[in-house]
Amino acid sequence: MGRSGGRRVRGEASGSEVRASLYDEVTGRIVAELEAGRFPWVQPWDAAAAVPGLPRNAGSGRAYSGINVLILWGEVIMRGYPSQGWLTFRQALEAGGCVRKGEHGVCVVYADRFIPKEADKGTLRGSVTPPNGDEPPEKAIHFLKRFTLFNVAQCEGLPERMLAGSPPLPPRELVPVAEALIEACGADFRIGGAEAFYSPGGDYVQVPPQPAFRHRQDYYRTALHELGHWTGHASRLGRDLSNPFGSAGYAREELVAELASAFLCAALGIEPSVHHADYLGSWLAVLRADNRAIFRAASLASKAADYLLGFQSQAPAMGAAA
Repeated sequence: MGRSGGRRVRGEASGSEVRASLYDEVTGRIVAELEAGRFPWVQPWDAAAAVPGLPRNAGSGRAYSGINVLILWGEVIMRGYPSQGWLTFRQALEAGGCVRKGEHGVCVVYADRFIPKEADKGTLRGSVTPPNGDEPPEKAIHFLKRFTLFNVAQCEGLPERMLAGSPPLPPRELVPVAEALIEACGADFRIGGAEAFYSPGGDYVQVPPQPAFRHRQDYYRTALHELGHWTGHASRLGRDLSNPFGSAGYAREELVAELASAFLCAALGIEPSVHHADYLGSWLAVLRADNRAIFRAASLASKAADYLLGFQSQAPAMGAAA
């Protein structure tokens, strides 16, 4: 077969153009929600029938992460789905069901890195970069792909186990699962004062006493937000926590902690809420200036949430997360 010499057919988008389109599309959707005063990581429990939880693959039970959480929660808002379970068209068939005729899926994205390696005859061979691989990051080729998911509410004939959901916690109920996670993570967690914050220099979290909160669960939402910051310490996930208040870097870190809190609340069965709406203007500025910012923030937030949830195994009395 002949080779094209790297020339593209007119009208055919390059990989970089496709990635830019995806970044623009998703970022535009998030910005539109924020401009309307809606927070995509909160509204599913304010405006839809869905129970709290991270979006999960209904077959494997594996939770989606990063930007896909916001995309799928956004679809739950828009369509009013009662479930956080999702499947591909093929997975629905393999489970013995099918997607109903006329239903439209939602595109989510898969991001990874590819390290090209020289083959014997000058062609390129590659392998996916291991999470802690030794290859220099500048050699990695980043790629972004779309794939389509359908909510289980769009399907029929699925096993009952794929349709079941967990009921939300009653309002103002203490959350032992959150208490156990806070204890298990080993953070220097101090209760007192009138402000909630994480001190990077002292490496401790401080939150006001629970009775100081208007709603009891706000104590946990706030605690999880500050623990989201705590994961960024150099000895843990190593994010830059040195940006001054009011800077774009500070706003990016606040967005990471806000999303991490929402992801943790979903995993633990706590209804999420917005704690830092006063950062809305700075978040919008960051997202408008960089179409990849929400992708990075969601990815870092997923890593922070996963880091904290990893301590569940060290808290046997905590029980299973909702």
